[in-house]
Amino acid sequence: MCNTFVQFVIQRDSNDYFKFASLQSEFAINLLNDLGIPNDLSTVVLVEPNRDYYCQSTAILRIFSRLKMPYPALYYFIYIPECIRNPVYKTVASLRYTMFGKKDDNEACEYHPEWLHKFIT
Repeated sequence: MCNTFVQFVIQRDSNDYFKFASLQSEFAINLLNDLGIPNDLSTVVLVEPNRDYYCQSTAILRIFSRLKMPYPALYYFIYIPECIRNPVYKTVASLRYTMFGKKDDNEACEYHPEWLHKFIT
């Protein structure tokens, strides 16, 4: 759960829309099983309040659509077909440590106490 993207989203989620759970947590495993979603630890999964769910590039774009400006503008990439978007997503995901660096566990987990309500355990 210690993840740069999670911190990025929390810092820009001015409407307090998002909650987070590790895909390895009991809560997430049960939710994914209930919804029939494969538990793929290599991707991001967005489950909306109405229980619709999205993975990979669609999840990322839907998340961006709810953040502070200018990130909602990135949602327009949704019009590019998934067959193009998802390979780009997978490439960026596989190269993320090369592109953005890898934080050690202590540095990556520096959450603020006011963020605790954002995490489901």
